[in-house]
Amino acid sequence: MNRRSWTLAVFAALISLIPAERAYAQHQPVMDMAPRWQGGWGFQVRNTHRFSDELVAGDSALANPFGRDRRINTTWLEGVYTLRRELRFTVKIPWVDQRRTVAQAGPAAQETGSGLGDVVLGLQLKRYYNKRSSTGNFGLTPSVRLPTGSTSNVYPVGDGSLDVGLSAAFSAEMANLYQYYVLYYWRNGEGTRGINQGDELGFAMNVGIHPYHDNLRNIGVFLMGDLSARYEARGEDTAGTTGGKRIALGPVLVAYMNNMMVRAELRFPVYETVLDSQISHGTDTSIGIGFTF
Repeated sequence: MNRRSWTLAVFAALISLIPAERAYAQHQPVMDMAPRWQGGWGFQVRNTHRFSDELVAGDSALANPFGRDRRINTTWLEGVYTLRRELRFTVKIPWVDQRRTVAQAGPAAQETGSGLGDVVLGLQLKRYYNKRSSTGNFGLTPSVRLPTGSTSNVYPVGDGSLDVGLSAAFSAEMANLYQYYVLYYWRNGEGTRGINQGDELGFAMNVGIHPYHDNLRNIGVFLMGDLSARYEARGEDTAGTTGGKRIALGPVLVAYMNNMMVRAELRFPVYETVLDSQISHGTDTSIGIGFTF
């Protein structure tokens, strides 16, 4: 198996879902790993969806007589260029379509918003190692989120602030096992229209097996589990208070062929507590396709 084929087989395991309304610093295209060769580039297109109609206060469910809910559907175009094996530039461009039902000072009302969201740029710095039975890398990624999303919609698709993030990651792969761990922090600036998202601290991990690989045709499958935890400090958006803690788990299925891979993921909340009363984060789904060159 040549170097490029092995790389493509490994990085197919590494797409990770990001919360639908933002692209945080913890995961990078394409699939967190590829391309590893100098001058390589790649892109991926993903669709993420989230819906919830559960109203909670702290960690307790509340009655929801006004039918408050929230749906966020985002299509991501994400790309990477590898200046050197240890240095790569990334970009994440979201197109957001969202709606929510709110009830503040009067009867319930539906708010909608759609358009270009806040674009994220990143600079990945990596250090690789190779051992007899495993290979891996350490990574450090500073990122910046630009205020490209409009705040003029009733339900804004951006927050109007310039934000900065930093993530530290480690990944290791063996013949039948892949591991990925990342710790990240996001410093959110003060936006417009009273939007002031709280700072965030999070952790994510992907662990999976590689049960099938056809070396001749470079076709295979990965099965993984995803765990993510996030803390968001108290903040505000146009509907009220934001912030809280959340842990989620879910399965991941990845299939790849040569330089193309597809991934489907489902993530369920297993623990959540919010500040004041909010709509629960809900269940995330994601499906995407990526290519490297």
